[in-house]
Amino acid sequence: MFMGEFQHNIDPKGRLIIPAKFRELLGETFVITRGLDQCLFGYPLNEWQVVEEKLKKLPMTKKDARAFTRFFFSGASECELDKQGRVNIPTTLTSYAKLDKECVVIGVSSRIEIWDKTTWESYFEESEDSFAEIAENMIDFDI
Repeated sequence: MFMGEFQHNIDPKGRLIIPAKFRELLGETFVITRGLDQCLFGYPLNEWQVVEEKLKKLPMTKKDARAFTRFFFSGASECELDKQGRVNIPTTLTSYAKLDKECVVIGVSSRIEIWDKTTWESYFEESEDSFAEIAENMIDFDI
């Protein structure tokens, strides 16, 4: 399970150090794609296959389903860790998430998320204020 929050810098070549704690869980090759809220999602290959199977079940007759799968899969890239534990993130993804220098890599159960530090701090502050309300709504999901 992925959990925790780590800060690393992305270099001018688009390489980002993946926290050592996450490397073994991700494996040598994994998938990074556009995430929600202007971050990137990273999945181990076995988890990517689970996500892919679920998304295949979306009805292609629904406009939102087509749009989401296009958005999600068109940005996907199979990535590998180098010997220093870095991943080279494609330019299309660094542009989408506005990754410039300071980044935050967080663990979210079955995936990692890669955020621009400023975007993450803003998102966290906004969400922190409504965390109690969000928690109350989780009862609808049997949590």
